[in-house]
Amino acid sequence: MSGLSSRRNSSGRRNSVLKSNLLNRLDSRNYPLPWAANEKSTVIEQQEELVKKLNTYYIQLKTHILQHQSPTLGLFPEIGNEENPTHIAHVRASIYSAVAVWSLSQAYRKVDDDQGRTHELAQSAVKCMRGILFCWIRQADKVESFKANQRAEYALHSAFHMVTGDPVYRDDEYGHLQINVIGLYLIFLVQMISSGLQIIFTTDEVNFVQNLVFYVERAYRTPDYGTWERGSKYNNGSTEIHASSIGIAKAALEAVNGENLFGKQGASWSVIFVDYDAHNRNRTIFEGILPRESNSKNTDAALISTIGWPTFALHEEDVKKRTFAKVLRKLKGKYGIKRFLRDGYRTVLEDSKRRFYKPAEIKLFDGIECEWPVFYIYLMIDRIFHHDKEGIKYYSKLLEPLLYDSDGGKLVPKFYYVPKENIEEEKRNPGSMTRYPSAEGSTDGTYMLGQSIYFISQLLVHGLLNLNDLDPIRRHLPASERPKVNMRYSSFQITPPDLVTQVILIAESSRLQQLLATYGIQTQTPHQIEPIQIWSPKELSKAYEYLGVNKKLGLTGRPKRPFGVLSTSKIYRVCGSTVLCYPLVFEVSDFYLAQDIPIMLDDLKNDLAFLSKCWKLSGRPTFCMIIRESNVRGPSFSEFLDLLAQFKRGDVDGVRVRMGKLQSLITSGCVEHLDFLDKIGDPTDVFVPFEEKTVGTSFKSLTEIPNLPELNDAMLRFNEEDLARKPNWDLINMLKSTDGIISQSQILKVLFQREGAHFWIEGESITQKMERLIHQAGLYKEWSAVRLQSALLRKTVDSLAPSVTTILVRGKQVTVGIYGHEEEVLDKPVSPGYLQDLIFKICLPHNIQEAVLQQELILGIGKLIATAPDLFEGILKIRIGWFVRAMRFELEQDEEGVELHDLSPNDVKAILIAVLVRNVYDADLRTPLQKRQLDGALNRVPKDFYDRVWSILEKTPYGIKVAGYLLPQQPTLSDMTMYELNFSLLVEQMLSKIVDPAYRQIMVETFMVVSTMLDRNPEATFDQAVNMDRMISDAFEAFQRDLNKSEGHEKQDDMTKFFNTPPHVKQGTSRYLTKAVINSLLDGEMKVESEDMCLLA
Repeated sequence: MSGLSSRRNSSGRRNSVLKSNLLNRLDSRNYPLPWAANEKSTVIEQQEELVKKLNTYYIQLKTHILQHQSPTLGLFPEIGNEENPTHIAHVRASIYSAVAVWSLSQAYRKVDDDQGRTHELAQSAVKCMRGILFCWIRQADKVESFKANQRAEYALHSAFHMVTGDPVYRDDEYGHLQINVIGLYLIFLVQMISSGLQIIFTTDEVNFVQNLVFYVERAYRTPDYGTWERGSKYNNGSTEIHASSIGIAKAALEAVNGENLFGKQGASWSVIFVDYDAHNRNRTIFEGILPRESNSKNTDAALISTIGWPTFALHEEDVKKRTFAKVLRKLKGKYGIKRFLRDGYRTVLEDSKRRFYKPAEIKLFDGIECEWPVFYIYLMIDRIFHHDKEGIKYYSKLLEPLLYDSDGGKLVPKFYYVPKENIEEEKRNPGSMTRYPSAEGSTDGTYMLGQSIYFISQLLVHGLLNLNDLDPIRRHLPASERPKVNMRYSSFQITPPDLVTQVILIAESSRLQQLLATYGIQTQTPHQIEPIQIWSPKELSKAYEYLGVNKKLGLTGRPKRPFGVLSTSKIYRVCGSTVLCYPLVFEVSDFYLAQDIPIMLDDLKNDLAFLSKCWKLSGRPTFCMIIRESNVRGPSFSEFLDLLAQFKRGDVDGVRVRMGKLQSLITSGCVEHLDFLDKIGDPTDVFVPFEEKTVGTSFKSLTEIPNLPELNDAMLRFNEEDLARKPNWDLINMLKSTDGIISQSQILKVLFQREGAHFWIEGESITQKMERLIHQAGLYKEWSAVRLQSALLRKTVDSLAPSVTTILVRGKQVTVGIYGHEEEVLDKPVSPGYLQDLIFKICLPHNIQEAVLQQELILGIGKLIATAPDLFEGILKIRIGWFVRAMRFELEQDEEGVELHDLSPNDVKAILIAVLVRNVYDADLRTPLQKRQLDGALNRVPKDFYDRVWSILEKTPYGIKVAGYLLPQQPTLSDMTMYELNFSLLVEQMLSKIVDPAYRQIMVETFMVVSTMLDRNPEATFDQAVNMDRMISDAFEAFQRDLNKSEGHEKQDDMTKFFNTPPHVKQGTSRYLTKAVINSLLDGEMKVESEDMCLLA
């Protein structure tokens, strides 16, 4: 690289000299010149002016940035101070400093005679990027651990010793878990390599970078400390999901996909691969969180650098505008932009001796948060990329008075703060007081990150640096307009409006193929498509386990995680063979959902709809549908044929499809070359393709398919108490003498609970008998037995943990547990193993079948909330046990005597949708009691409910009491803000103490009445804790008195009649609740400033 650069420089100088000599000779002979003399002089003057400007910036770069670079590793400190140098290098500051140096080297490329500065600056940037890599590669063991368990102690460090590269903080001493730092490094690594720099030298380093990709792929489910290294805004050591971290990870995955880390000289084994399904999860969840930053931060300045330069993680203009607008509306000040509301960092009231804040301490910082000029620079660069001259002038004008004039040029202060003497006035009159610059970035060293970004902005503003030089991979453009890295590997594009999904039908046997042909359905068998192989998703996952493996570094490659439908819709080239994958929906699963054909068909349609919406790769998706003989048995075959007929027509519920033979569709598909498998030898020795099923006689029609035999004891049920008293030998004899599925299930349950999984019955383990019974029960549609045996064997459905994550990132919480018993709240993504243990631990003691039923619901809710989030409007906490109760309410109204456990998974899903929809669209058909039971069980509240509770809490110094739970005014109001998601979750925590769904809904109505009363009497406040239960009790007492007068009813404790009374009628519940609230006032629970303020119009 060095030789190439020096030859280019010497060649440039030689050409310049030759051109000068030629001009002199032509002038001396008075030959006419091909260009005008004044034009020549103008070009020369422009070149000289360019060199002069670049040299000026070169001196500034040396003065402000390069002089602070570590001579050993090339790292940079957070604050560059020549007189008092630090030994701590911060990765984020080092990356931005390296980018500033690289940017000037890019600008110098326009100059023929650069005096070697292009090469010098480029190598300084390379040294820094390699220095960071050196520090991280020594922590390869952490990367390996983090891939399996995303815990803070396994995070790569974000600060190192400047000279040695050693860690300077312990794992628990600093907020190292910052997904965005790894993502930022990957983005600029690709940018610099694309510009021609060589940063990665060895195969070991390639493997390590591939593992960094695995590290960030699960950002969507990894709570981290975020850009500010403090986690939640309470600064109490807790982590949370950050939109900025997910967005940067998503951008990094796009940038690094298909990139050859050795540049143009690289081979196939130095290419980086990305899990496209992981990228899509990051994308959808990132866009779903916006314009929020996290649960505790309604917005955050970190989003500016996430959706704008340098990552450009978002190109949806409407979402981008809303996010920017919210940041500016909430955080913009005269001196810069606040990081987030109630940010106490470096305010004069912050106790610098303590790492964490005390409860309610963040209230102290309300209105006096430091303002950071660096975000004006980010916004100015964003305007430059949009060619918005007015925007550039606007932010330049805002920035100019904030810069500090030093002997070496203008410096960017780290932040501006409110001095102690002005704090009270600033809080009374926001924005009125003068703020002062921090010592960092003015009188006491250079703020390296801000100075670097300012340096880059000035190169852009003065036309010395082109946008494409700063962004060689064109991140600022939509995916479809970016140059394709390599035709050999899949690349990101936008979803075409006329996308067609290719469908390949594969029959598992030739006799099944013949049968389907009689219905006009043309299929292929595995034998007919040879030498093309068909793989299951598990085989594809096994193949990717070879990616990034490095024994020297202790790295095992991609974790064993299943691929989604986006990855299985590619066509793969493996060691010279072509491979097609079928999606997870056709996998023979250990869980029983696959035995329910209607739900399998529904999942199939959802997969096709998902592909049509989320496919963003070049080439068409290829959907491989495996048809098994078991699919054509039973009453669901007509539905199966209907779907195949839709395929034939080319339209499946509005999704365009094209059905054909695999050989003719390969050329238009998306092809991925798995070159990293070239060293494994013959792939047939490692991977097991899908084989054609060998069968005997063929059948030409459905009548020839053998029917299920009738069972003699199909209706037989035993008394479980009698079974529990019988000895084992008696139970085994009973088991042999009955062929009824329910009766066998009852006996096996008793034996299993008594003897455990290692009990043997006549040479066969009890678990084998139970597995066989699950399969048989599925064929006979005995779903209660299926669920019972599956729960006893602790079976877990695939994609359970991702479904929980999908729910959480929509701003919801999930609880698991049986209705009326203990519940466990899930407020952060958890591992599949933890979730499995939790569900069985909390459900099995109370209701065995519900341990698997709740898994069905979590899976169904995860899919619904992603495709139809409006169904969950007003539901913040999804309590799975209460959802089950709501579904039972629904069944009681429609079909008495039917138990939820007896229904097929597809019917359970239909009931779930019904309870979410009917109270919204069919409310008139419900009684008031039914409405309240359903809304209460679903935990649904009115649109502005939580804001109203906040307003009530402001008027109640002693707090609000519900079901014995006190929600205190302090520190609640000090710690939180009205529109903060965490406050809404706190209210839900209070309401979760109520055990009756209808009563919960009456409680919600009571809150609305109290709020209305306070709105109309703004000077009223409560003198003691507001006892909401007492108000409801008083309202019920008055209701019973009136009922006794009109109908002669005696007083009773049952509140059913009260719950079944409409709220807004003459004798409705709202009337009694209003009276109860006013009585609370008259009894002295409330204080009013004037006599005429107690009226409720």
